[in-house]
Amino acid sequence: MSAAATVVFLAVVGARFAVPLFIPRYPLPAILAALILDGVDQTIFQAFGYDPPGYQNYDKAMDVYYLAIAYLATLRNWAGMPAVGVARFLYFYRLTGVVLFEFTGWRAILLIFPNTFEYFFIAYEVIRLRWNPDRYGLRYWCLVAAAIWIFVKLPQEWWIHIAQLDVTDTVAAYPVAAALVAVVAAGLAVAVWLWARPRLPRPDWSWHVHADPLPDEVATTPRFVAWVVAHRRVLSAATLEKIVLIGLLSVIFGELLPGLRTTGLQLFLGIAAVVVVNAAVTLWVARGPFRVATMAGAFAARVALNATLVVIAGLLLGRFNWAAAFFFVLLLSLLTLLDDRYRPAYDCRKFRSRDVVISGTAG
Repeated sequence: MSAAATVVFLAVVGARFAVPLFIPRYPLPAILAALILDGVDQTIFQAFGYDPPGYQNYDKAMDVYYLAIAYLATLRNWAGMPAVGVARFLYFYRLTGVVLFEFTGWRAILLIFPNTFEYFFIAYEVIRLRWNPDRYGLRYWCLVAAAIWIFVKLPQEWWIHIAQLDVTDTVAAYPVAAALVAVVAAGLAVAVWLWARPRLPRPDWSWHVHADPLPDEVATTPRFVAWVVAHRRVLSAATLEKIVLIGLLSVIFGELLPGLRTTGLQLFLGIAAVVVVNAAVTLWVARGPFRVATMAGAFAARVALNATLVVIAGLLLGRFNWAAAFFFVLLLSLLTLLDDRYRPAYDCRKFRSRDVVISGTAG
């Protein structure tokens, strides 16, 4: 690989790691940017004369990474509990499918476990541009997910992973069919504009793409710390979900990284142990006199903690891959930090919704 190709490769991969970090604050534009980057990265590599080996595995790993941040953004931002529940199922369903694909290489698995979560996230954020998503219940969001699953993702996954067709090659081979598809798409756009748009409900607010504010209960650092002390437990459903999310994501990256001398199960169990330690240390810090006010400071402290844990584990086991270990330290530190910071917002809204149901039932 030439020097120019190396620079481009590192820049694109770095962008695929960095762009998703904007999703929690700017959900729709950031995930669209990540989606576009996902679609053009291989073309960029090939334009510079480099076709990465094992691109399919790399692409799926990067997909579940940025979708993991999008899922954590739903915990931070989404007011509608039914929508969060549907998003949770869709994300972990896809994550399971990608893990199975990594170990089997059977492409049909990606059709059985389609990436419906991504477009469901986009649909929610498009609605949130003008309307309050909290007005819609579980039935509505299930119908949205089903429509995306059946009419968008199944054809797309079949096209990419079963037929293994390329858009550019297909357009070149069938220019008339491509023109027909373009005409139909334009007609649908006109129909939506002329017929559906006037029938939309009255907007609830003006256009906005920035994420909504955090709940008052966790909006400031003192309130966040107080909430963690009062409600967080080390051994809990939240910790279990965090273990599954980060553990499976790490297993997927473990299949991608060269020179990693450990099995998927060993890696998952090691990640699980570190996640539990992180949960315990986070709760201990919240109950003590120490305070880290900024996300950057909290991330640095977590990297130091996890690096120490990984070095100790490496010395005890007698085997150590520094490059892989450094990568997993950064990945685990980032995701545990985002989960710990964003989940209290979800918990606050969930408790509020329960209080509303109980008070409404009592009344």
